[in-house]
Amino acid sequence: MQYTYVPQGVCSREMRVEVKDGVISSVRIDGGCSGNIQALCRLVEGLDAETAISKISGIRCGFKNTSCPDQLSHAIQKALEAERDK
Repeated sequence: MQYTYVPQGVCSREMRVEVKDGVISSVRIDGGCSGNIQALCRLVEGLDAETAISKISGIRCGFKNTSCPDQLSHAIQKALEAERDK
């Protein structure tokens, strides 16, 4: 099941995350710094969702209270919850 998340406070406009059996199977992010976003997606795909969340949650971008990785951790958490609820 694919979950769509609208991030807050970052350059990215939309994040689509798919979690299967607790593992991140795909991530697509629209907007943001292209190279960093591509790397972020590739790095978390195939990881256990809880592990990915713990690694990227709380990362800040400059003086902002959040970042694209931090927002992705929220998206992954929501996708994981949606998978558990189905």
